[in-house]
Amino acid sequence: MILIVLKAQIRPEKRQEWLAGVKQYTADVRSEPGNVSFDYYENGTDPNEFVIVETFRDGDAGSAHVATEHATNFFAWMPAMITAKPKINYQDIDGEAWSEMAEVSPE
Repeated sequence: MILIVLKAQIRPEKRQEWLAGVKQYTADVRSEPGNVSFDYYENGTDPNEFVIVETFRDGDAGSAHVATEHATNFFAWMPAMITAKPKINYQDIDGEAWSEMAEVSPE
């Protein structure tokens, strides 16, 4: 399983354009056969910082993802949206993408 967490600082004047673009990109990535999940989040204290959390079935699915037309286009589009080089945490992990949390259960 591949887990990728990306943190990006967005130009304030590009915020609406970013939101539209990342929404479309999310839909595109979620349609990939090897994608397990793809979500993006706005920082609770900095409205121009976003985190993308993406999970792929395996390394082959991750490689297929970066070769897609929508990923290539997103990577080419992103520099005009950001104020600094994004930070990334890439993990290739054995096992399933999601497990139940042991410490909390519904009442």
